[in-house]
Amino acid sequence: MEKDCVAVISGGMDSVTLLHEFKDRIALAVTFDYGSNHNAREIECARKNCEILGIEHLVIPLMFMGEYFESSLLSGADAIPEGHYADENMKSTVVPFRNGIMLSVACGLAESRGLKCVALANHGGDHAIYPDCRQGFVDAMSRAMEEGTYDHVTIFAPYTNITKTDIARHGKELGIDYSLTYSCYKGGEKHCGRCGTCVERREAMAEAGIQDPTLYES
Repeated sequence: MEKDCVAVISGGMDSVTLLHEFKDRIALAVTFDYGSNHNAREIECARKNCEILGIEHLVIPLMFMGEYFESSLLSGADAIPEGHYADENMKSTVVPFRNGIMLSVACGLAESRGLKCVALANHGGDHAIYPDCRQGFVDAMSRAMEEGTYDHVTIFAPYTNITKTDIARHGKELGIDYSLTYSCYKGGEKHCGRCGTCVERREAMAEAGIQDPTLYES
């Protein structure tokens, strides 16, 4: 299979699953350092998984986002709300237009490398609070990228309408070591176990029948 994609990889469960599942299509993986609480730990996980698969990995700084954008994800561990993603207070974790900015950079990388698509691991569980993870946004952004590049670069987002549990099931079938992923929005040495992404991670692994290797504080 032709390697035709740049993959946006955070180092969390979803993007690492995408990396392994579509490794035969991914020519380049890119992780963005934008100043979030958990960026450093995620970047290390992204690096390790790319190393395992022999995929080239770039880390691109977007520090202006951490400096100028408003989000609890950029404001230290104490600012992160606890609870389920469906809870109203989780909207504070939105980083404004994050995926739009990252996809734009990845699109430029793709055209620079002669690649045809940008792979993104957004999923159905993100839809409640993250507008830049929804089908409408992905379709519109893909059209904009296609119109704005000579090579007609598009978005490949295979998980858009499935759940994190579905993604975990894919990972289980692929034998992915999820201890080499990081999710917690607080960014501590151990996952807090209480923020939205920790709650969702735990639920997905349990529902997928995976013995959770994650170290939690509680």
